[in-house]
Amino acid sequence: MKKILTFLLCLTLLFSFSGCSYYSYQYFDLDLKGKYTKDLAGTSLTVYNWGEYISDGSYDMLNVNAEFEKLTGIKVNYLTFESNETMYSQIKSGGVSYDIIIPSDYMIERLIKEKELLEIDTAKISNYSLIEEKYKNVFFDPKNKYSVPYSVGMVGIIYNTAQVGNDIDHSWGVLWDKKYKDMTLNFNNPRDAFMTAQMYLGQDLNSTNKKDWDKAADLLKKGKNNLQSYVMDEVYGKMETGEAAIAPYYAGDYLTMYEVNEDLAFFYPQEGTNIFIDSICIPRSCKNYDAALMYINFLLEPQIATANAEYIGYASPNTAVINNPDYYYYKNEILYPDEKDIPKVQYYHDIADEIRMHYEMLWCDVKLY
Repeated sequence: MKKILTFLLCLTLLFSFSGCSYYSYQYFDLDLKGKYTKDLAGTSLTVYNWGEYISDGSYDMLNVNAEFEKLTGIKVNYLTFESNETMYSQIKSGGVSYDIIIPSDYMIERLIKEKELLEIDTAKISNYSLIEEKYKNVFFDPKNKYSVPYSVGMVGIIYNTAQVGNDIDHSWGVLWDKKYKDMTLNFNNPRDAFMTAQMYLGQDLNSTNKKDWDKAADLLKKGKNNLQSYVMDEVYGKMETGEAAIAPYYAGDYLTMYEVNEDLAFFYPQEGTNIFIDSICIPRSCKNYDAALMYINFLLEPQIATANAEYIGYASPNTAVINNPDYYYYKNEILYPDEKDIPKVQYYHDIADEIRMHYEMLWCDVKLY
């Protein structure tokens, strides 16, 4: 017994060193289309991505960063953020140099305008041809100079059928319905939170009329007493355990939560919703440009892109994933709805500084209300 206890103590000390978590994962036999070298072995690459947004070796899945390190000898320093606004503030602060970032469409548009991104030499990314054409030449990067699509999706509402039943109005209005008081959540970032109110009011998500934003802020204030809390990644724990019953969130994340709690269901609100494209970019602070290009090409590999799409649960812009019948979410009706079932959608656009500052001040008022 003493030997067993000593062994367990050693393991505990080993895996708690420096506060690091321990991941046990297996390497996979990869069938790669691109060519990779170890010319940059010993260098490092700093990646800044959303939380829960890459296959990390959990659940016996492929560990993307570990596989890239093994293949190239390049060390990946992987950091995460919860919102585009958090990512933006870090980029502008200049405290950390990032080689890869993965923002959303409207934020990429802003970063391009502010000259915070480097052009991506897609001629050196052999797998770029796998990106579906409808995700190229998009409004935020019309000449495909600064971004490579990574993931796409729409926002909907997740609800717990065991708590609220199946007879729920498929409207943004459920967030303001008093019968769900203290059971609902909302986004803890201004653009998405305002979207829930703007859609309910029938507004343009990119309105340049301050009065529209004022009305949306008033509606958010009215609904605040109905909310349990504002959340981002905390939504997983709250919805999976039944601590909350209704939450607007990204469709792909619903599929992840459903794997844990099959009482959860999902709908796209009848008033319409936000559609987004998250893309890989190289910020101006990049210190390892060639490694960044290699990493982007690796993320586009069919096997890697499929692993990420299955782990994240979002729709993929990669044709090798979309057309793969072995892909776990192949023809999934939520991620890839038929044309007739696609809800009314709007993209976020970067908007004038004056309007952005106005809604950010309104958001502070909402949070303090």
